[in-house]
Amino acid sequence: MGKNCKSALILLSGGIDSTACIHYYLDGKFDVKAVFLDYGQKARVRELSSAKKIAKHYRIEFNKIALTSSNRFSSGEIRGRNAFLIFAVLMHYQELHGIISLGVHSGTPYYDCSESFVKNINETLNGYTSGRVLLDTPFLKWNKKMLYDYCKINDVPTHLTYSCENGLVPPCGRCLSCKDRSALDVS
Repeated sequence: MGKNCKSALILLSGGIDSTACIHYYLDGKFDVKAVFLDYGQKARVRELSSAKKIAKHYRIEFNKIALTSSNRFSSGEIRGRNAFLIFAVLMHYQELHGIISLGVHSGTPYYDCSESFVKNINETLNGYTSGRVLLDTPFLKWNKKMLYDYCKINDVPTHLTYSCENGLVPPCGRCLSCKDRSALDVS
């Protein structure tokens, strides 16, 4: 990918990790846009609400892609989810040239949050786009605490984020996202 390409499309879930990505790329003087993918996840209504508020806060372009399925996804690992989301974005944005950003971090046991996943996806993206599109995961080697500290230092609006895989208000307190968030004492 050419060095002059400074465009980043953030897969914005409405959570802390993807919100930190927005700040990261804006700070790097990228042209930042966000997209929310509704694939039938339990928390989609609350996540979408947060994603819209975050995009408005940062004054960035925001789009939503709705994908339908008869499957209703439970909390926890959804095999293939991140790859599916990346390829849905690639299909939707046919003229995309730049970075697709995913806010994954270390400390999760999932393959699609690993260095080998990023490497493999980038090889595939390179094949489809001749190097015009790259997956970037700026926090891949950071743990959740490091990522949250980055948010605090840089005034990332964590109060606008939502993290509960079950989509509950108040959050369930039992899913991995709730446990991560409560361990950080996020208000």
